[in-house]
This record gives sequence, structure tokens and C-alpha cells, in this order.
Amino acid sequence: MSTQTAPTSTTPLITPAPEADEARRRGLRRMRTLAVSLLGFAAVVYVATLGQDGFLGYVNSGAEASMVGAIADWFAVTALFKHPLGLPIPHTALIPRRKDELGRGLQDFVGENFLQEAIIRDRIAAATIARRLGTWLEDPANARRVVDEVSDVASIALGKVRDEHIADLVTEALVPRFREEPIAPLLGGLLTEIVRDDLHHGVVDLALAELHDWLIENPDTVADVLGERAPWWTPPRLNEVVTSRIHVELLRWVSDIRDDPHHRARHALDTYVHQLAHDLLHDPETQGRAEALKDRLLEHPSVIASAISLWNALRRALQGSLTDPEGAVRRRLLTEVCRFAERLGAEPELRARLDGLAADAAVFAVERYGKELTAVITHTIERWDGKEAAQRIELHVGRDLQFIRINGTIVGGLVGVVIHAVSVVIH
Repeated sequence: MSTQTAPTSTTPLITPAPEADEARRRGLRRMRTLAVSLLGFAAVVYVATLGQDGFLGYVNSGAEASMVGAIADWFAVTALFKHPLGLPIPHTALIPRRKDELGRGLQDFVGENFLQEAIIRDRIAAATIARRLGTWLEDPANARRVVDEVSDVASIALGKVRDEHIADLVTEALVPRFREEPIAPLLGGLLTEIVRDDLHHGVVDLALAELHDWLIENPDTVADVLGERAPWWTPPRLNEVVTSRIHVELLRWVSDIRDDPHHRARHALDTYVHQLAHDLLHDPETQGRAEALKDRLLEHPSVIASAISLWNALRRALQGSLTDPEGAVRRRLLTEVCRFAERLGAEPELRARLDGLAADAAVFAVERYGKELTAVITHTIERWDGKEAAQRIELHVGRDLQFIRINGTIVGGLVGVVIHAVSVVIH
């Protein structure tokens, strides 16, 4: 297999806290010292027992094999990170020279062994996310924390929306969409449903009640309005009598309509609304007038100003309630969060459904973006400097790799003793 050199353009590794690095470095030095000490001990024993027979012959053979095993494993461990003794021996310094291939292999390994649907679903099911979430939210302090965080984020987000954003939304998104959408069929269908379910009767009752109360509380205003329309030549006293009589009759008429569900004025209104709904659905002339009215409204300059004013009023109300610890929105959010926590604890079906949704979301994310996620490994390693990458990896795993050298020394000695014993038996 061909080797690859590191790219000329490299990115330095992110160095963790110096204290953590120093602790790893001390551990690596201790394990190296232990491995070298065992090799030195084996060399001393080998020299001391050289040419001896009997028991010391076994010791000599074991010490010799220990040195061979220790040196071989030292070569194997060192060859991962650099050239042993600085010699450019083939197939050494594997990490600096072939880090890109190792990165791609690690990417494939992660994708094939961790980002699989069955594994993801199994781990999410074992994590019991819904149960843990419910237990955590049952603590009032945690529930309050969630509400506080959501409220703060929502308030900040609302504050980031400026007037020009609303203006752009209205002019570039809403108005063109409203122009394209015929409004007559929509209004006609809506009015048809309203008439069918008698929904407008409640509005009519409310309007009549408010009008009746207003007429009672504002007789002077009614008189002023009627007086302004009286002929100039009529005597003031006559105007007062006429306007007073009109006010009384108007009040009586509104009262009759309010109190009589079958008043002919109500029937006339029902007939008008029903006919209007029919015309909006089927009469081209009425439809044309509705579309022309819609266009005039959309072209009016006050549309944008009204939208901005409405948004600002809504934003101020929401922000005021969100920033107030005892505001209505926060209280409602806290109530819903606590209720949700209670349901999570009491309803296994809800927990199972939420865990299933979490698993579906994780599987969807992995299937859609899994390759991009694992590609981060390859792209990051490709930008690393080969020598620095080898040093960093050795700092993290080198201490454990020294056990290979230690085991090689011990196992090599045992194998040497066995081989010597077999040789004695054969001869």
C-alpha cells in the first residue's frame, strides 16, 4: 500500500489544559522507565548467566528471550509514531506518514459501528430519555430553570426582530402571496361555514349589547351627531325634540333586536350574509369586486405601518410578560412544564412515544447527515501536521502502549524458558 505525506498546509492541534498534558507526560515517562528498566534487568541477568548450565541456563535463555521480546515490541510501538533510532526504515513512522489513511479508516469505523440505526435505537431506548427528563423536571428548581432559559431566549429573539424585518416580510413575502391567492372563494367558504354553524349570532349579540349600552351612556353624543345634520333653518327647540325622539326610538329598536332572536332585522342580516357567501363563491362580478378591494387594501401605504405597529404592540406585551418573573406567560409556561413532568412520570405510553420520536429524530439526522459528521474526522486529521499529530496521539495513548513492551519482556522470557526446556528434553 502506498504511503502519503502530510499536506503542506496544516492546522496545529488544539492544545488542552497544560495541567492535563503534564499529567499525561509524567505517566508516559513512568511507563517508559519501567519498560526500559525491565529490558536493562533482562540484559544484566543475561550477561550474569551467560554460559551457565542447569537452572541458570534456563534463566539465561529466559533473559535472552526477554531482551528479544522487549526490543521487538519497543520497535513496534516506536514505529507507530516515528522512525526508531531516527533510521528511515520502511513501514515506520506510520501515524505521521499515513495519518490521512488512518483518518479515513477511523471515519469508516465510526460510521459502520456507531452510526447504525439498530445501534442508535438501542442506545436511546437504554437511555430512557423521557423518564430521566420527567424526573429532572419534577424538581421545581429545574422546571423554573427551563422556563427562565426559554423566556430569556425568546425575549432576546423578539428583541432582534427590527421594524425593517417586518416591513420586508410584509412587502416581499406576505403581500405577493396574498395577491396571488384569490380571496373571494376563501371569504365565501368562510361565510358559508359561519352561517351554517350560526357563529355570527354571537358576534351580533355582542355588538347589539355594546351598542345598546353606548346609546344609553352617550345621549349627548347622539344628539350632537343628529343635530349637525338637521336643516339650518329649523328652530333649536324643534331639533332637540326630534333628536331626543330619534334617540329613544333608536334605543328601543336596538333593544328589540337584542332581545328577540327572531327579529326580522336578524333574519335580514342572515339572508344578506348567506347571499354574500353565495355570490363570493359563484358570482363573477362579486368576486371581481372582492379582488379589487383586496388589491386596494394591499396597495395602501398603511398596510406596512399597521403591520409594524401590530408587531411592536405584540412584542412589547410578550417581552414584558417574559421578562417579568411573575408574568402571565412565565406562570403559564411553568404550569405547563410541571404538568408535562407529571404526565411523563404517570404515563408509560407518553414516555414510549417520546423515546420513539427521539430515536426517529436521531436516525433521521444520522441517515441525512451521518456522512458529513464522520467526514469531520477525515477533514480535521488531514489539516493536522503529521509530526505534531503523532506527538499528541502518543501523549494520549503512549502510556498504555508501554504495556505492550512490558508484556513482551515478560512473555518473551517465559517463552524463552519453555523453548530452552524443550531443547533440553529433545537433546
